[in-house]
Amino acid sequence: MKFQSARQQVVEMSVLLADHGYFAATGGNLALKVDDEHIVVTPSAMDYYEMTAADACVLRLRDLAKIDGDRKPTVEAGMHAKLLSIRTDCRASIHTHQPIASACTLLGKPVPVLRAEDRALLGDEVRVVGYAPSGTSWLSSKLAKAVLPDANAYLLRTHGAICCGTSAERALRAISALERLTLDYLRERITARAAQASPQQAALQRLLATLDAQPIQEMVV
Repeated sequence: MKFQSARQQVVEMSVLLADHGYFAATGGNLALKVDDEHIVVTPSAMDYYEMTAADACVLRLRDLAKIDGDRKPTVEAGMHAKLLSIRTDCRASIHTHQPIASACTLLGKPVPVLRAEDRALLGDEVRVVGYAPSGTSWLSSKLAKAVLPDANAYLLRTHGAICCGTSAERALRAISALERLTLDYLRERITARAAQASPQQAALQRLLATLDAQPIQEMVV
């Protein structure tokens, strides 16, 4: 089996993300760049808790040809390949449907990154990538136009988020930092409108006050 260690890492990262609520059911996928020519990605539509290393797919980076793996690769493989081809310094990318960041995609506005520790992981701003259907080259092209050399997190309009990192650990930490950032951002927006809040908005504000992002403190795989 080619790149067995990286394929096992994909499995363990997927389980970790599912445990923290960043992946759910079969929603979410990731890619690891193992060398300049290959990436390992999650399989399509598979329960993360049933996945094995043999299920992870080895793809050729330049054309997404499958080199090894028992299953069909995620439909978002092209998006990961595009991001990792542009950001040659990065070794990992993670696409999630994490709840708070996904809610922010509905606003269609970039999110400023204010804390220095978050800027080191995410960049100065989390940009919004315009809507395109999931798994399409159109979405990959829109992401490519938004990518900056020092921005590691992007909101996909009405879809979810994608983060990258120079290591798998940094990509995981970026996902966690993004959820915390977007939670704070939504709280601030709701608080600013509290004086004019309708009963529904007031109820949402109370709900958000009870939420907290689930941190991934360190790479455990």
